[in-house]
Amino acid sequence: MKVSYRSEIDGLRAIAVGVIILYHSQITILGHQLFKGGFIGVDIFFVISGYLITSIILKELITTGSFSFKYFYERRVRRILPALLFVMLVSLPFAWMYLLPSSFVDFSKSILYSLGFSSNFYFHYSDQLYGAASGLLKPFLHTWSLSVEEQYYILFPIVLLVTFKYFRKFLIYVLIFGFITSLVLAEWTSKNYPSASFYFLHTRIWELLAGSILAYIEITNGYRSKQKTLNLILPTIGLFLIGHSILFFDDKMFHPSFYTLSPIIGVCLIIWFSDKNEPISKILSSKLFVLIGLISYSLYLWHYPIFAFAKVTGFVAGSVIGKMLLIPIAFICSIISYRFIEKPFRNQKYQFKKILITLLSSIILLASFNFYIIHNDGIQKRIYKNDLMFFFKTKEININFFKKDNTKKVVMIGDSHAGVLNFQLNEEIKKKNLSLYWFHTQMYLKDFNRIQRKTKKIAEEYNVKNNTIHNFLKKNSDLIVILHHRWTYLLTETETSLDNEERYKESNRYLEPINISTSSLEERQKYIKSGLLIQIKDIISRGHKLILVYPVPEMGFNAPQLLHNKHLFEKKLFENSTPILFDDYEVYKKRNSLIFEILDSVESPNIYRVYPHKLFCNKNFLNRCVANDDNHIFYADDNHLSVEGSKFVVDKIMKEIEEIELKSN
Repeated sequence: MKVSYRSEIDGLRAIAVGVIILYHSQITILGHQLFKGGFIGVDIFFVISGYLITSIILKELITTGSFSFKYFYERRVRRILPALLFVMLVSLPFAWMYLLPSSFVDFSKSILYSLGFSSNFYFHYSDQLYGAASGLLKPFLHTWSLSVEEQYYILFPIVLLVTFKYFRKFLIYVLIFGFITSLVLAEWTSKNYPSASFYFLHTRIWELLAGSILAYIEITNGYRSKQKTLNLILPTIGLFLIGHSILFFDDKMFHPSFYTLSPIIGVCLIIWFSDKNEPISKILSSKLFVLIGLISYSLYLWHYPIFAFAKVTGFVAGSVIGKMLLIPIAFICSIISYRFIEKPFRNQKYQFKKILITLLSSIILLASFNFYIIHNDGIQKRIYKNDLMFFFKTKEININFFKKDNTKKVVMIGDSHAGVLNFQLNEEIKKKNLSLYWFHTQMYLKDFNRIQRKTKKIAEEYNVKNNTIHNFLKKNSDLIVILHHRWTYLLTETETSLDNEERYKESNRYLEPINISTSSLEERQKYIKSGLLIQIKDIISRGHKLILVYPVPEMGFNAPQLLHNKHLFEKKLFENSTPILFDDYEVYKKRNSLIFEILDSVESPNIYRVYPHKLFCNKNFLNRCVANDDNHIFYADDNHLSVEGSKFVVDKIMKEIEEIELKSN
């Protein structure tokens, strides 16, 4: 019993891949992003996969009374691996040319995890938020969904076979129970652990099982809906539900969750009630939709690396026309891939043994090369020599903090902006025969909670860290305390955005006083301002000396990546001197005006101040903050200082420490 071909399902695939592409293209018109719910295209694919896979397995079980795992997985291998490996192999030269060492390592890890059907775990545990601007720079982020499907293909046939053989009467109840359980888990997990809910199989099974339930009912009944009136009406309602989700869902909603039922029901209505005489089925079965559906797998594989590399290289640079041009490029690559890779490898006339040898050879080649990349820290020698040593944030350097008994203690308190200073500061502390202590916190602000915006969950470790700092400052006397944060990030609840569409985007966390519920940013800012002043005065009142490090200028671009791109595409610029990258000083002053007002308002002879903006802004270029000079890059990305950049700030800190010691003697 063969699974009959249904052209309207290819049409559904076309809708799924189309809205995914439009979502990832991030095309905005008049400041509004179209198809902001396009991520549900993946959910459409899951329903289709569940329906088709269950149809294949059940029809074989009913027809033959058994199931060939060998043949099933051979078909899966022929279907999935050739095109995936081909896209990976083609992407490698582009990654070699364009990716900086740290990004190249991430790229290689994502390929290796994808080859092991586990890239969804990799992206979750590397804290990669799907839909975030940083994700658009990772060429294989989209393989998370392939990993989910592959994990399902491994587990589901076993469960289905066992249930069919020993509990056949209860099969539909098992499917329904799995559907309900997974859906409830998705709702709960999305509200408490949104990343795990998005990436992991257990919260996606219900979408696949939705298709499985349809397949079971169809096969056991021997037909789908025979109600002509319903066949005419319900596919239109199904398409409406899908369209509504595409246009009105967004990244801020909990997904997958009960909300996701809407597009899933829409897909199910189309699959179950489609009929050759019904208008929606006719549209989905049209040549254009079917053609796109046929190449949808290749199109899904190709579009994301193309978009990612275009973004890394600055090819589109926020241009709507540039982004639109990427879509036909993805289509051309997909048609070639479908014609010369997908179809030949799926052709049964080619022996599977030969295909397997080819695939295993490709896997070994990819795995070996990517292990080599990781082992060699992204092969740094690829990069233009002036860029080389500054791509790594100093917070990633393993530092053995210098501590010596009976010496004055210097205490650095802060977030990653403070952390990047520690390497250079530790080296200078050794020379001065002092001791350095490091306390990491997003903001040293007692009696405040750090709250995840989407789930409203309180970060317990934030309070633990700040209580530890408070106790240390209370227990010790006559300390030199350095306070440095990315202050404005938490004060304005926005962070720099690198998508060239908007300068800043809303951060996913905010601060709020313990046991006080706030309703606006302005209200929270008043509490934070008051809390910071209390915190600073508390440090001074304990007899400590306090060095306040003001905000580091943020760039609207990744400085090493942009300089690397310029070297690749505009080498003539480098013949006499290195081009200087800069940002607007007025933007810096406006963005950080509130924290300047707060820090400037505190007066005490025991407060010392360091101004990073005076080192990088308004010097050689009027109203500009520079990211590099002829020989050095001052930034490791768009907002963290590099090893070299941190030297300048640390030098100023050490001058303040020298003055403190001089006054003490």
